[in-house]
Amino acid sequence: MTAQETPTTLEEPPGTKPPRPWEDVPLSQWQDWRWQLAHRLNTVADFAQVIRLTDDEIAGLSAPGLFRVDVTPYWASLMDADDPNCPIRRQIMPTAAELRPFDAEMVDSLGEDAHSPVPGLVHRYPDRVLMLVTTQCASYCRFCTRSRIVGNPEAQFSRADYDRQIDYLAHTPQVRDVLLSGGDALMIPPKILDDLLGRLRALPHIEIIRIGTRVPNFLPQRITDDLIAVLRKYHPLWMNIHFNHPKEITPEVSVALAKLADAGIPLGAQTVLMAGINDCPTILTELMHKLVRHRVRPYYLYQCDMVHGAGHFRTSVATGIALMEALRGHTSGYAIPIYVIDAPQGGGKVPILPNYLISQAHDRVVVRNFEGFISTYVQPSDYKPHDPAACPACRARLYDGQEGVAGLLAGPQLTIEPEHWRISHQRSTAPLVFPPGALPDGWPAAAEARIPAEVTG
Repeated sequence: MTAQETPTTLEEPPGTKPPRPWEDVPLSQWQDWRWQLAHRLNTVADFAQVIRLTDDEIAGLSAPGLFRVDVTPYWASLMDADDPNCPIRRQIMPTAAELRPFDAEMVDSLGEDAHSPVPGLVHRYPDRVLMLVTTQCASYCRFCTRSRIVGNPEAQFSRADYDRQIDYLAHTPQVRDVLLSGGDALMIPPKILDDLLGRLRALPHIEIIRIGTRVPNFLPQRITDDLIAVLRKYHPLWMNIHFNHPKEITPEVSVALAKLADAGIPLGAQTVLMAGINDCPTILTELMHKLVRHRVRPYYLYQCDMVHGAGHFRTSVATGIALMEALRGHTSGYAIPIYVIDAPQGGGKVPILPNYLISQAHDRVVVRNFEGFISTYVQPSDYKPHDPAACPACRARLYDGQEGVAGLLAGPQLTIEPEHWRISHQRSTAPLVFPPGALPDGWPAAAEARIPAEVTG
């Protein structure tokens, strides 16, 4: 093409005007996070202006009692209007598949309510807590673990709830790490967020504050200079951002991530493994590489939780292990998340890895690498193992009964016993019937057991 043939009009670069069908919206409004929230899409009529709805999506949107639907115009603009399998679209569009129950589904799949000493606070691990500060999100993921409470405006947390959460933390000195989530912690008003962060930072034993959020990619306009000014006051403050597909990392998201990273906030990413969205080694690797380029460290790859409405997103665990095989050795360690199952009923995060340790003896171990190369590592013959009983640091440590397998290796504890294990293994010459009120929880009402008389009191 000659200079004379060069077009006189060029396509405008991204971010200079709103996309269709919002092209008549002033750019200043499009870039305003409050405008984005006020104009979220949630009905068949709303979405029909943006995408060609399928019968399946219409059925999902029209179902009574549906988990809340709200999608920012920004996120909706990223959807492929003609492809119902678009990974952006599938994450937020309800379908009829969401309405079908599946085997083993649960309302509270992670058992959070059972580990909640005060409303909104989940104390599952010894030294850290999850602090739920809102039930609201910028947009609502169809695979939400907390769909039992998230999106419900009547289940919002109040100042009184925050007071009880802070009071619990003030009287629980073993907690050193607090994760703010919800809902989405960046959805609460800036003044309230500022106040909560300040109250947490005032507790001397709280070393780390973390924020779990999807705002930087659902609503990147929310990452304003004013918000950054609030966050950077409370270092060390970390942030975990939810990303599932490389298409989510747009120029707008790049700007938001740069602001956060430049403010000195260490950024991590958590990803949910989902069928048809990111269960592909090429897509997953591209996502991890994009994250690292934006100074975001891949943190967790979650096996999809067994929550109602998410059955059609679930993959096999074997798929997750194969994906980890495709990452380890094929990219840098910084780009590899930890693949975990968040064990149902409150078991916590369990890391799942391919088997790299093939065998072991007292003097050597046999390992294999990502290529299948098998090698032997000879163990030292003169190593004197660490003795916790003789270690001042270990003797000074406060043990609280949650050491688990590590406690078996390091301390005097020799067993971990299931509930009622000793009772069920007691033997006597004749069966004894539990008297009223003495039957352990969960046992059949007509149960008889061979137990010593002292157990029945």
